[in-house]
Amino acid sequence: MRGATSWAMAAQATLHCLTGCAVGEVLGMVIGTALGWGAVATIALAVALAFVFGYALTMRGVLKAGVDFRTALKVALAADTVSIAVMEVIDNTAMVAIPGAMHAGVASWVFWASLAGALALAFVITTPVNRWMISRGKGHAVVHAYHH
Repeated sequence: MRGATSWAMAAQATLHCLTGCAVGEVLGMVIGTALGWGAVATIALAVALAFVFGYALTMRGVLKAGVDFRTALKVALAADTVSIAVMEVIDNTAMVAIPGAMHAGVASWVFWASLAGALALAFVITTPVNRWMISRGKGHAVVHAYHH
């Protein structure tokens, strides 16, 4: 899929990526914060889980199309790596930059509001990146061949 890419298509691709990414990110932040880990360890776990859940969500759809595991993994890597990486840089930078967010604790509204804001910011910044990639036949464009 090369050529004109609508903002709606880019937003849909970003939302798909954000779904898996957010599950991993939230889980990592909750685990790290609940265990009293420092910012670096918590962020490392959140990033790792964001990639795992992001790739898994894409692979689920591709595997349903009858593709073997190895091919589905390659498609997920091609489709999601840049998008997840951009999201993770943005949302974790925001979490570190928001005063008290990383140390607020999971029972605090500051933690949850900061995390929601960080993920929303990541969505806004990643959508144009995904639009650019899809218009060049990259990113989520590689997944479209497997959707029926």
